[in-house]
Amino acid sequence: MSKETPATQVAKKDIVDVVAGKVRGFIERGELHLPPGYSPENALKSAWLKLQTTTDKSGKPVLSTCTPSSVANSLLDMIVQGLNPAKDQCYFIAYGTQLVCQRSYFGSMAVVKNVAGAKDVYADVVYKGDVFEYEIKGKQKQITKHTQKLENIDGKNIVAAYAVIEFEDRAAYTEIMTMAEIKQAWLQGQVYKEGGNSVHHKFAAEMAKKTVINRACKAFINSSNDSSLLIRAYNRAGETIAEAEMDQEIAEQANQDYIDIEAEIVDDPPEDENTKTEQNQPEKGQKGKMADPAQQTIVGPGF
Repeated sequence: MSKETPATQVAKKDIVDVVAGKVRGFIERGELHLPPGYSPENALKSAWLKLQTTTDKSGKPVLSTCTPSSVANSLLDMIVQGLNPAKDQCYFIAYGTQLVCQRSYFGSMAVVKNVAGAKDVYADVVYKGDVFEYEIKGKQKQITKHTQKLENIDGKNIVAAYAVIEFEDRAAYTEIMTMAEIKQAWLQGQVYKEGGNSVHHKFAAEMAKKTVINRACKAFINSSNDSSLLIRAYNRAGETIAEAEMDQEIAEQANQDYIDIEAEIVDDPPEDENTKTEQNQPEKGQKGKMADPAQQTIVGPGF
């Protein structure tokens, strides 16, 4: 598979026009309903300005290292979720040659409020010594009591955090995470390390709230929204990141070890020894060859 041309070599007009055309098509077919007052054109302009100064982890401009299809998909995902980078609701991150639109804490709340119709989203933490009670009705959790004293408030003594999504016309959605679950979520990133001095250690309560709000918003969108377009856009960042990390791991292993795997054919009828010998001979230049992770691209709908 040949590499895609970097986005800088594809005219801005081409990428933006393709995304705008896709959005118009989704709206005309009734597949996309944008929040009142949301302007896709303004969001695209803000995003493109952001992309001019966004770099990857090597300090290179993402528009020179990421594929046009991933740039287009990240912009499309931004619009489908009703996000705007000018409001710090999302940011663009390069994973290898793939650009993703990653929601911020504010972006997750914006999606639930603007797209899913939530009235309010809030979170709090439970400290050691607090009185905290909840019950489960059906599949839904409901907090019945949380009493807290000032002397309990200590970032080192957080035992849990919870987020509540409230609606005008339906029951609230509640997500509860223990501190062990929160730390496990933090460990999936590159910043937090046990015993370190990251922002997670300095502002544990606020980071715990953000984590549980993100979890609540994601769980609610995936379980209750009937828009496959929104769900796909909401989840694409995580899927792309997982693929990029797998590609990186494969590349690192390939640089360290030579793996030669010969397939074993089973349940085939017996063959002549001469024929069997010929079939087991690997084609010249193919033995041990692995695909270059950098050449893998993720192509979204129409890109």
